[in-house]
Amino acid sequence: MTARSVAERYLDRIEQLNQQGPSLRAVIQVNPDALTIAEAVDRERRQSGFRGPLHGIPVLLKDNFDTADRMGTTAGSLALEGSTALRDAFVVQRLRKAGAIILGKANLSEWANFRSEHSVSGWSARGGQTRNPYALDRNPCGSSSGSAVAVAANLCALAVGTETDGSIVCPSAVNGIVGIKPTLGLISRNGVIPIAHSQDTPGPMARTVRDATLLLNVLAGADPADPVTVGRPTNSEIDYTKFLDPDGLRGARLGIARQYFGSHAQVDRLIDNCITEMKRQGADIIDPIEFASYKQYNDSELEVLLYEFKHDLNLYLKTRGNSIAVKSLADIIAFNEARRSEEMPYFEQEIMVKAETKGPLTDEQYQVALAKNHQLSREEGIDAVIAKDKLNAIVAPTTGLAWLTDWITGDRESGSCSTPAAVAGYPHISVPAGFVHGLPVGISFFGPAWSEPTLLRIAYSFEQATKARRPPSFLPTVGPNLQ
Repeated sequence: MTARSVAERYLDRIEQLNQQGPSLRAVIQVNPDALTIAEAVDRERRQSGFRGPLHGIPVLLKDNFDTADRMGTTAGSLALEGSTALRDAFVVQRLRKAGAIILGKANLSEWANFRSEHSVSGWSARGGQTRNPYALDRNPCGSSSGSAVAVAANLCALAVGTETDGSIVCPSAVNGIVGIKPTLGLISRNGVIPIAHSQDTPGPMARTVRDATLLLNVLAGADPADPVTVGRPTNSEIDYTKFLDPDGLRGARLGIARQYFGSHAQVDRLIDNCITEMKRQGADIIDPIEFASYKQYNDSELEVLLYEFKHDLNLYLKTRGNSIAVKSLADIIAFNEARRSEEMPYFEQEIMVKAETKGPLTDEQYQVALAKNHQLSREEGIDAVIAKDKLNAIVAPTTGLAWLTDWITGDRESGSCSTPAAVAGYPHISVPAGFVHGLPVGISFFGPAWSEPTLLRIAYSFEQATKARRPPSFLPTVGPNLQ
């Protein structure tokens, strides 16, 4: 097959499933130049061969990645509608260099779900409500909801999401795909609409660990425009596929974080069955392990995010030049009020309003909160747990079951283990573990900084031993309804 024929099939499938049929609303915009790009990479392949594994492969980007083309970059907000970025994000540059076809932009929870305490994940004013392909009345989780649904429903081969806390691993889990939230600094944030530089990171989303790893190979790289990437242990390119060992569980020491169980009894039983299988595959299980700092930094995490959101978003908006009318967070808040019927039909913007009240990053309140976050999530958190039992990775259910989408009361808490790795800036991989009442369940593997090779080896071995993923059937609902 040619790259053009592959792209055509994906565009046809997007047309069939995104607005029509089950109306997934996972794609906010298709690239009007996708087929032209596909023809160009086909010509290149005939003339000089492949650039690499992603040559001609269609990829969707979450709609917070800048693309200097005819597509907008809006974070799902009407405030940025009609404008285009002046230059490609670093991640987009890497994808184009690898020969990938940017098929379009994926829908997301508007402003990456940092707007309201009662938000509805997967909803944006531009894209509408993204729907879970396994049960259309269920939520896809946020904020990389469209990226996850598009991968699960095969609207693309691969997608790129972003995470601040849970926004890659949660949608990956409840939509039955693989999501990798890498160590902070492995992938550049340059050209990404931000929440907070101390936690934000792009990451790959795919149907298999191998596909996600191939995408990780392309996305990872040092970028002088994002100083955190220059602090990587090595600036050399790493082929992460060499760590994909089907026997990778043998001899691995895995700690079971029971503090993150308990959201649903049947989810817990499913994960316990997975642990039994990992034992059969030769893993050494330490059960339970405990985080002494469990939930002790929730308030300080939010404090840091509020400060950094105002600071980072105001800096980002300057990079868009005169192509947008809003120049600051204050402008966005005013825009939302002026367009209340379109922007706030279901939930408000109280998180944005709180962020606007914050001062500069030199404030002692911010500095103390950031230091607390790092101390409790790193030295007294993941690092302490790993060192105590000489673990290779920590294991937990990624989150609970997908909840019913509810525009009146907003999202329901379903349990999540995302926060330790998110706040620490450490790697976290979610892999399909099985199903409860027809809804996907994810299992998480996370560990210390720069432990991607170890986590990939373990995740791949688990995936190959269980092969738990099944494609979605676009059911209107599953029963009995799980409240």
